[in-house]
Amino acid sequence: MVNSRVESTAVAVTGGGGGAVRSCAGCGGRISDRFLLFSMDRYWHTRCLKCSCCQAQLGEIGSTCFSKGGMILCRNDYIRLFGHSGACSACGQSIPASEMVMRAQGNVYHLKCFTCATCRNRLVPGDRFHYVNGTIFCEHDRPGGALLSSHLTPLQSNTLLPDQKVC
Repeated sequence: MVNSRVESTAVAVTGGGGGAVRSCAGCGGRISDRFLLFSMDRYWHTRCLKCSCCQAQLGEIGSTCFSKGGMILCRNDYIRLFGHSGACSACGQSIPASEMVMRAQGNVYHLKCFTCATCRNRLVPGDRFHYVNGTIFCEHDRPGGALLSSHLTPLQSNTLLPDQKVC
């Protein structure tokens, strides 16, 4: 699923003699290990179910993993790339994995949604802005307080190219 968050439980299953021969979704090899993982409706060697970003073996760091845009992610990398919900902090809509985003104070926004709350002008990298109680203001419409964030973070692309990783 490209446009939605899929949270999957990585369940350890004991392999036993006489069972069906299973192939690993990661490497394609036969699974003859004592333990294997079943996640996202497929079987995996414990060494093959890894986070696409940090390469952590997901069976060792917890019982859940996330899938979005063809990537399998640990919880930390999912939140880093897509925010806590995988949705835009302004409009609440899903953010596709291939879409460029803006980030501020740990929140993720569609480019079109990263706008001043007062004048609705879209902010771009290099624009000065203020982030007050979860609300974005351009420099001209800032509330009476001091500057909280002086510069936008650069645009970040979540586009996955054939020979390139997102992390």
